[in-house]
Amino acid sequence: MKTKHILHSLVIGLLCCNIVAVLSSCDDFLDITPTGKVIASTGEEYRAMLTYEYKYFPNDRHMTIVRTDELKLSGQTASSDLDAYLDLWLWKDENPSPTTSYFSWRSYYHAIYIANYILEHQDEISDATDKVVSQLVGEAYMMRAYCHFLLVNLYAEPYTHCTPATTRGVPLMLEADVNAIPLSSSVETVYQQVLSDIVEAEKYLNVDKWALGENYRFSTVSAKALYARTLLYMGRWQEALTAAKAVINARPDLVDLNVSSALLPDDYQSDENIMALEHFSTNLSTVINQPSSDFIALYRTGDQRKSKYYKRETSTTYSLLKSDGFCSFRSAEAYLTAAEAACQLGQLINAIDLLKPLLQKRLNGTAYNDALTLMQAMDQAQLLQEIYDERARELAFEGHRWYDLRRTTRPALNHNYGGQTYTLTPNKYTMRFPTEAVESNPGIERWEQ
Repeated sequence: MKTKHILHSLVIGLLCCNIVAVLSSCDDFLDITPTGKVIASTGEEYRAMLTYEYKYFPNDRHMTIVRTDELKLSGQTASSDLDAYLDLWLWKDENPSPTTSYFSWRSYYHAIYIANYILEHQDEISDATDKVVSQLVGEAYMMRAYCHFLLVNLYAEPYTHCTPATTRGVPLMLEADVNAIPLSSSVETVYQQVLSDIVEAEKYLNVDKWALGENYRFSTVSAKALYARTLLYMGRWQEALTAAKAVINARPDLVDLNVSSALLPDDYQSDENIMALEHFSTNLSTVINQPSSDFIALYRTGDQRKSKYYKRETSTTYSLLKSDGFCSFRSAEAYLTAAEAACQLGQLINAIDLLKPLLQKRLNGTAYNDALTLMQAMDQAQLLQEIYDERARELAFEGHRWYDLRRTTRPALNHNYGGQTYTLTPNKYTMRFPTEAVESNPGIERWEQ
């Protein structure tokens, strides 16, 4: 059987003239030689390579909302969108329809390849200051870390629901080698590499906050944010609490939704938007597009998000108001991470205190006082569930819900279609490797410890 690692075809296919979307000419520097090598020289050229990866970064986090309890089917029964998303919405991962839109694989490894190339050739970058080169190297480490983090959370068991050291993860690519045929690494190994890459990135990153229009790039604060998110997903509560507090100290700002003119918190221009990379859209699907009634019911009276995030259409239906925007990390997530970690450690008063700044900016005065009264009467399990619900309310439709469900309680969810009920069971919280990946590398589902 002919075995060829998927990277070989994707690099040949993508690192050619389509780079023109970012560069003035594909003949300037970025081309593929017969050996599959990228040719770049100056700092500007290396920046353009990385910019291409930012521009075409997958939006899978947002697409996962189709698999959650956030959306419902609008009732329309025929459209190209229904063909694209129905099997995802029904969790039919085995033998899905050929028209089903699925999650990325090639794009992640393409970005990892470019990140590896930059890391391997950092000493050869010309016509750039040491500070510029250092920032590029830091961003490359972060690109590699974030891609591996997303891959392991799409295609491997949740860290908190497996034995990470003996559970199959995803392939780690740490070299710019298009001829490599890797096996998968364990979940533990992938997570440790993500943490290691973030630590390395922090040695090089020197931009704390990018100007608007460039804030899709990794920064010192987004490195802290990914570190905190990774530790949370691993259930390393004390470390997650410390890391989240570091994010809060660096970017404490929260949008006040009690002010009518305030930007939505996820807007790329918002003071709390740390990194505006991944794209989310209110019209992901024209069919599976309405907030579900159960999800809307999570919002209590006096919660400003209910009118800011949604528009009431009828007595029973809502539509989305969240903008067609870009957001990967924002300050609110750090407050929620810190609160969850504190609660897991049994620090209930501390957890509530960590939520207070966020709730003050999201609830009116009466609702805020009511929320505090409710939380102060809760035991640890009840408060933890309230924090989960608060994450759902705050981070709604930004691509967090799927990952939060799978790393926490993995509840059974039901979707109805055509008179039949489909159920999301715990084993369906992990998706199969894409067919293209298995066909290109039949050994990919084996893993090396």
